[in-house]
Amino acid sequence: MDKTYSLVILAAGIGARYGGIKQLEQVGPSGEIIIDYSIHDALEAGFNRVVFIIRRDIEQVFREVIGSRMEALCAARGVQVAYAYQDLQELPGTFVCPPDRSKPWGTGHALLACKGLLHGPFAVINADDYYGKEAFVQLYNHLRALPAHTRGQYCMAGFRLGNTLSENGGVTRGICQVDSQLHLVQVKETKNIVKCSFGAGVKTAEGLVPVEQDAYVSMNFWGFTPDVLEILEGEFEQFLSQNLNIVGSEFLIPVVMDHLLAKKQVTVVVLPTKDQWFGVTYQQDAPAVRQSFQKLIDQGVYQSPLFA
Repeated sequence: MDKTYSLVILAAGIGARYGGIKQLEQVGPSGEIIIDYSIHDALEAGFNRVVFIIRRDIEQVFREVIGSRMEALCAARGVQVAYAYQDLQELPGTFVCPPDRSKPWGTGHALLACKGLLHGPFAVINADDYYGKEAFVQLYNHLRALPAHTRGQYCMAGFRLGNTLSENGGVTRGICQVDSQLHLVQVKETKNIVKCSFGAGVKTAEGLVPVEQDAYVSMNFWGFTPDVLEILEGEFEQFLSQNLNIVGSEFLIPVVMDHLLAKKQVTVVVLPTKDQWFGVTYQQDAPAVRQSFQKLIDQGVYQSPLFA
């Protein structure tokens, strides 16, 4: 198996709830953004390649804020940086994007933009989530230990739900069911999970439905081998055959994984982490995230500037 271990960063999201390109929000005391910390932790863990998935319309500002700077930092460390571009119009076969479609097709479609770029094991993360160092170490070690030519055996960083909630509104999380061996049995995308007096609940028209705070959740931090792209291609065609003209439909990695698990086509090992997640889901989250990074710096977890 290829000895390149790539970190694939999903940075093509519109950030509709945030009201801007939230991936580029400065959260570190020296102007660092969340992606900087993720890349720092990934390189420290052993990953040796970075792939940004972006959109053409944000390419200029993305390169100005992070791309060119990160290319130089990575080059000095012998790490390659590559780009993939998610495009609404790039659909398989004879499928044609509806003219009224403006929303991206989702994280699964974004990952398909990397076809031809990934030849070894890789991790996938969101650009606007801070995951902590432990998850990167666990995923890298797991991927590195895979036998050559492994197929269909994936992994996922498992966060505790209570460590992933926002103080400023509801969030979407993939709530996981695992077996005694920490193999993922089911992942259910659940929207509008909020902090509340009894811990965590799902906001519904009938009120709050309690959710177990210690449940494992997917934060879209996956470990894959390249064969997943072939599987995603087939799944995406099936998705389009049923959802092409449904406005707002999305081809999401956790939903696809749940479908594949139900068919027993793949296995996913959940790698637990106790780290505290934080991210900029809403504009109001930014001050708290800045305080969190400053606390980590004060504790000696990071230096400032980060890549000094």
